[in-house]
Amino acid sequence: MNNTRVARVMTNLEARGLKQLFICDPLSIKWLTGYYTMPFERFFGLLLVAGEKPVMFCNRLFPDASGSCDRIVLFDDTDNPIPLVAKHCLHDQALGIDKVLAAKWLLPLMESGAAHSYLLASEAVDDARSIKDEAEQQAMRTASVTNDKAMEWLRSQVRAGVTELSIAERLLAEYRRLGAQDHSFDPIVSFGANAADPHHEPDNTILEDGQIVLFDVGCKQDDYCSDMTRTFWFAGEKNIEPDSLSYRVYETVRKANEAAEAIVRPGVTFAEIDKTARDIIAAEGWGEYFTHRLGHQIGLEDHEPGDVSSTHTEPVQVGQVFSIEPGIYIPGKVGVRIEDLLIVTEDGCEVLNSYPKEFTVLH
Repeated sequence: MNNTRVARVMTNLEARGLKQLFICDPLSIKWLTGYYTMPFERFFGLLLVAGEKPVMFCNRLFPDASGSCDRIVLFDDTDNPIPLVAKHCLHDQALGIDKVLAAKWLLPLMESGAAHSYLLASEAVDDARSIKDEAEQQAMRTASVTNDKAMEWLRSQVRAGVTELSIAERLLAEYRRLGAQDHSFDPIVSFGANAADPHHEPDNTILEDGQIVLFDVGCKQDDYCSDMTRTFWFAGEKNIEPDSLSYRVYETVRKANEAAEAIVRPGVTFAEIDKTARDIIAAEGWGEYFTHRLGHQIGLEDHEPGDVSSTHTEPVQVGQVFSIEPGIYIPGKVGVRIEDLLIVTEDGCEVLNSYPKEFTVLH
């Protein structure tokens, strides 16, 4: 059990007027206890109560959780776990619930009399997880270094006749060769007009000379995620020069990316960072083609709560890790995205990706 992290969650919980929280998100439980299992349809949870030691509720089919929590309540498939949880709750207090608890468990819990009311309180954990400690930051540096190396491999795969899918399917082997565990999300490989679809799924599209090539990829290493996007121009054997539209779009996205990263420091709001990039793109007349938020927080999961958008008006804090990924997507013509991860530091930020962002022509 990581008592420092538990204390941070309890402080957040107290600020919301709550004394108890039931957590069912497996990754949040892992973050707090070091124990991880994927329960699928089975019940699994961690109860935090002010002034009491945490209690973990585990099916006997799960891997042994001994040592991860001082109090572990075991049950069988045929047992009803709800009364076991209710027994440990403060019945005269509100119970915070996280967003993962399925209705098939929540409704019986509400009917059990475990608490006098129930409130969604995931933010107590989400806000604590948002601030990465040094060990987490180092894991994310390692994953990003691996991702930079993988981008060099991806670049080497760019040649006439290759398909998006063939590159995407071989990337996992490269990640594992480099020491990573897995993808942090399904890789995006887009050729030509497909790059104008921000979440294009790799298919059998064949690369041709004179096309944009976009890679949005990430790996998981030491349990933490990386995420990066780079966009290239493939001239090929015909040596087709970039058209002016593709070049101007690329340079606008690059400027937006770099300008947004340049203002990141404690006290600046997420909305201000988003606006910095968005204003540059809008000034060039392409505002309507920047169709998503500027970024997202990241850690044990590729997308964690707390985005970089116009509606997120809170200031950034030291230790937060998030993406800066402006893009312009003109349907049927061109799509460009450039993405880095960064850590907020005491006086600015540390960009985790070192792979070049200059407009690059491949042959």
